[in-house]
Amino acid sequence: MFIKSIYNSNNKENINRLSEVYEDIDKLILYIKQLQNDSKLDLSHFYGNRILIKPNWVRHNIKEIDSLCLTTHPNFILAVLDIILDNKPREVIIADAPIQGCIWDKLLPTEFYEHINNKERETGIPIKVLDLRRKEFHEQELVDNKRDISNYVLFDLKENSYLESITSAKNKFRVTDYNPNRLAESHSKGKHQYCIAKEVFEADYIIALPKAKTHQKTGITNALKLLVGFNGDKDFLPHHRVGGTGFGGDCYPGKNYILRLSEYFLDQANKRIGKSGYKEYKLLSKLLWKSIKKGDEYSLAAAWFGNDTTWRMAMDLNLIAKYGTINGTLEYKPQRSITYICDGIIGGQGDGPLNPEPLPLGVIMLSDNPAEMDYALALLMGFKPEKLPLITNALEIFPKNDTVIINEKEYSWKTLKDFSVKTIPPPGWRKYLS
Repeated sequence: MFIKSIYNSNNKENINRLSEVYEDIDKLILYIKQLQNDSKLDLSHFYGNRILIKPNWVRHNIKEIDSLCLTTHPNFILAVLDIILDNKPREVIIADAPIQGCIWDKLLPTEFYEHINNKERETGIPIKVLDLRRKEFHEQELVDNKRDISNYVLFDLKENSYLESITSAKNKFRVTDYNPNRLAESHSKGKHQYCIAKEVFEADYIIALPKAKTHQKTGITNALKLLVGFNGDKDFLPHHRVGGTGFGGDCYPGKNYILRLSEYFLDQANKRIGKSGYKEYKLLSKLLWKSIKKGDEYSLAAAWFGNDTTWRMAMDLNLIAKYGTINGTLEYKPQRSITYICDGIIGGQGDGPLNPEPLPLGVIMLSDNPAEMDYALALLMGFKPEKLPLITNALEIFPKNDTVIINEKEYSWKTLKDFSVKTIPPPGWRKYLS
């Protein structure tokens, strides 16, 4: 685990000063190359190969601050791209599957595409920017089959899924704002199917570029959660189980029949997306939910520390990305190299991943171990990693090293707390992580 701290006396915990780092691509390249040298990462293997870059493109910017803390910064991506191009790959693909409400044309600035076009002309290396989604939902209109199903592998983990142990005969898995019937088709006892973009299996090397943020369902989102974006259809992604814990679900604590009725009306709405009745059922659900006085742990999106589903789904995607084949099988040996370079210069805190506030972390991280990187981020945020199920379970597959390297010096993991920045947890995690 290698960390570059870019703090100095002028930019310590200063959002404005740290934001200036993003404006200088050459400086970003220098910082990332320093990490590359520290880790002895040999990029000469990229020569003649297909490279897949996976950023965090969760949604287009809505608030002004989103440009700093919502997604992997465009210039951070371009800095990594330039380093990759120096090693003369055959092709570079930059791709992700944001939420269905993301407006793709607003996701990236014009300058991003201009830089790519210039690099294509200079190097002669094809560079593709791909939207991996099969669906888009905009202004109450559902656009289906944006990308043909032939571009995906329907990958069934079966009993190997982390979801299997919490799967019942009832259709309990949910994704907020998605049709529950579609999800039931892909996840049931003994069946756990994902819609994985073929680019994942066709790439010779994967460079993952997470954005360091808090996450309402998993506590934090970084390297491990990032790979969920390889799935091109959110109808295949369980995020929680319907009902409170008293009903055998994990959407909220306890047992409340009015909240359960609200969930029922939301289901009815989601079965009618793009059709008549959608708005009416959605409104009924909202009114019922608001009629009950409740705390931060109560959310129709299961945005709390008791969510026992999302971390399992994320682990499934990590298994597939590392050990899966294009034939839909899991192998015992890793099938591809995945290197993670984290944009933690300005991270996101509070109600992440979609509504974060800027967090002045001031770091760039590099590792080939996603669990190790997320462990480091939890410590840098001042959280206890052992309270985050995604991390504790991932460490069983991806055990961390004994030490961490910061600015070329070796430290114990405990000393990372000395580098931590006070971080606002997601609302449903505040009592748990604070």
